[in-house]
Amino acid sequence: MKITPVRQDSDNLADIIVRGMQDKKASDIVVLNLKNLKNAVADYFVICSATSDTQLDAIARSVEEEVEKTTGQNPWQSEGRQNREWVLLDYVDVVVHVFLRDRRSFYALEELWGDAEISYIEEETAVK
Repeated sequence: MKITPVRQDSDNLADIIVRGMQDKKASDIVVLNLKNLKNAVADYFVICSATSDTQLDAIARSVEEEVEKTTGQNPWQSEGRQNREWVLLDYVDVVVHVFLRDRRSFYALEELWGDAEISYIEEETAVK
C-alpha cells in the first residue's frame, strides 16, 4: 500500500501563486521550500522576474486575484509597489517576491536560502 503525503495548505497556496505568475508571463519562477529549515520565516518563498515595472505590477495583481478567487485570502502584508522594482506579498506561510530582473540578481534570495529545496518552474511556451 502506497501512502501519499497529505498536502498542506501552504503547498496548495504555493501552486496557486505560481499559476497567478504564469498568467502574466512571469519568467524564472522558482519555489523555495523552507519547511525543513530551522528558523525559516515561512514554508515557501515563490520568486519570479518581470521585464518591466508594468509587468511587475500585473504579476503582483494577478497573484492577488488568483489567491483571493481560489482561497478567499488577501495578503497579510504587501510592500514595494511604490518603488516598482520588487513587490513582496506576504501570505504568512508563503511569501511572494516579484522582482525586476536586475533587482533579483542584486538581492539573490535563492543564494541566501541555499539550503532550501528549490523547484524551477518551466516557462510555458506558446504553441505556433
